[in-house]
Formats: sequence, C-alpha cells, structure tokens
Amino acid sequence: MKKIVVVGAGKIGSTIAEMLFSTGDYHVTLVDRSAAQLAAAELPDGVETLELDIAAGTLEAALAGKFAVLSAAPFHLTTRIAEAAASADVHYLDLTEDVVSTRRVKELARSANSAFIPQCGLAPGFISIVANDLASRFDTLESVRMRVGALPQYPSNALNYNLTWSTDGVINEYCEPCEAIVEGELVEVPPLEEREEFSLDGVTYEAFNTSGGLGTLAETLKGKVRTLNYRTIRYPGHAAIMKALLNDLGLRHRREVLKDIFESALPATLQDVVIVFVTVSGRKNGRLLQETYANKIYSKRVGQTVRSAIQITTASGICAVLDMLADGTLPATGFVKQEDIALDAFLANRFGRAYAQHEMVSRLAS
Repeated sequence: MKKIVVVGAGKIGSTIAEMLFSTGDYHVTLVDRSAAQLAAAELPDGVETLELDIAAGTLEAALAGKFAVLSAAPFHLTTRIAEAAASADVHYLDLTEDVVSTRRVKELARSANSAFIPQCGLAPGFISIVANDLASRFDTLESVRMRVGALPQYPSNALNYNLTWSTDGVINEYCEPCEAIVEGELVEVPPLEEREEFSLDGVTYEAFNTSGGLGTLAETLKGKVRTLNYRTIRYPGHAAIMKALLNDLGLRHRREVLKDIFESALPATLQDVVIVFVTVSGRKNGRLLQETYANKIYSKRVGQTVRSAIQITTASGICAVLDMLADGTLPATGFVKQEDIALDAFLANRFGRAYAQHEMVSRLAS
C-alpha cells in the first residue's frame, strides 16, 4: 500500500482522498491548515487528516517516507509544495493552471530524484492528452482548438454560472495572459477576448480566452501547427459581465474583493456538467481532414457522497496519473508532460474510465 499525501481539503482534495482510499491500494493523509475544513470534508473512515500550515515550512516532515504528494491547494501554494516534494524525494503531482508556478515545477524537476507531473486535472490535464492524441493522427497539422467548461445544468443568474471549482483558480485564469500559437508563432493573448459561439447537442455556448488551459502543449507543438488555442466554455452573456467587473470596475486589481463577492453571491451546485470539445485539422495522405472529440460528464455518486462533475473529472485525472506512475507506465524521475500520456492508456485506467463512459468521439477511419 503506497502512502500518499493530498494537500488541500476543499472540494477537489476531499474527492481525491476518497477515490484513492476506496481502492485499498493507497494509504491517504489529507492535509490542510484549517481544522474546520478538514472536519467538513466528507471522508470515509481510514483517511487520515493532518492540520498543517504548509507555508510555515513543516511540510517536508509530513512527506518523509511517502510515495507521492498531490497538490489540490490554491495555485499560489504550488511552488511551496513542489519544493517540499523535491527536498523529501517524493513524487509530485498537481492541478494548477498557473503558468508561472508550472515553470518553477519544471525547474525543480531537472535535479529531482522523483517524478514531477503538474497540471493533472481537466484543463490543463486531460484536454492536452486528448488534443495530442488527435494531433498524432495527422501527417501535418493546421489547427488545434481546445474548449472546456464546467457549467451549471440549470443556470439561474445573470452570470449563468455557479461555483463548482476553486474561486481563486477561476479568477486567476480570467486575469492572466493566455498562451496561443497564431500563424505558427507562440504568443500571448488577453484573457476574456476572442469570444466565439458554438452549439453542441442543440445548446448554444460561448467560449473565450483564459489562462493556463494549454498546459505545456503550446511548447510541445510550437513549429508544428499554424493555430493552437484554448478557450473556456460558458453560457452566452458571461464574458461581457466578467469584463465589466474586471476591467470597468477594476476588480482584476482587487481579487480578494471579487472572490468575496463570488463566494457570497454565487451558490455552489452539484448539478453541473463538464464539456470537453477538441477539434484538430490537418493533412493525412495529402487530404485536409478534421477530427473532433466531444464529451459531456455529469455529477454522480462517488462512494457515499454525490460529487459534482468538475470534482469527478479533476480528481479522476490526477488519480489516474498517480496510478500510471505507481504501476510504472510513466517515468519515475524528471518532468512529465500531460501530452506524454497515451489517451488509450488513460481511458483504460480505473480512474480514467470516468471519462471513457461518456465520451463521444469522431475518429478518422484507420
């Protein structure tokens, strides 16, 4: 039984802890600085909890003798956890969308004696695994367009949005510059811009630039594709209101105020849907072709608890990667990109099947 530390006892961290523990293959310790947060986490008997302020520099002791540490903490704690993992020689996995933090993780991986695998969630994460798999089917690439959204099934406010994920993470991806490849060049584009509309299953959505969703894929495909971009999916009208809040009211410079507004006014919901929509075009045997992956995942019961779709997809992603690391499918040292992970192997994994059960894939004829 491999000993695992999960940092962060929020919605995602508690789901990860429950999923791993339920297999019987992992001994799980859930760490958080808040005793109230640990007490509120819905956990099966047998999951250990540890109240610990990792910013105080004591995480290394908690990691001694462990197999891996999984970060489900806010993005601004990513580098602290990664540095502790490097010091303790344990494997490191995270869910961060923060580009700067991932660069630091990559630096630490160069001299680490363990594997460092950031961005193991939905986007970044699974979206890059899908996009790279589709891209590998072409002789040459023209465009890779990646779209992901975690949305309420029954929107009932002007934002058409409910809190289903980290508030800090949502605000961060709405504010930070976004990577893209435009006409073959790696560039930064502004968040909330380049809005588009599309329909899936008769429902209209909007999508716009947000930060971090590409993970390391932009670097991987640089020089190989003309167009590469990532956009977050919302219901129409969301982007316009967010631009007014962030730009016109200046709340991009007062993120704590915006966080307080969101968490005070926007209810959470377990009735959500995760949409994954990837379109790749390119040439195969001289013909210009397009291939699309479309997937919807809904909330469901996990063990004794109903979990939201974003909890299920994010937790399943990092748990599947941990499984593949534990069984030797992934390298045990150095920096591992999400696009290094084979889609078929991921979907065959006991956790990855959370995606496979719902996927609707249009594949090129072999």
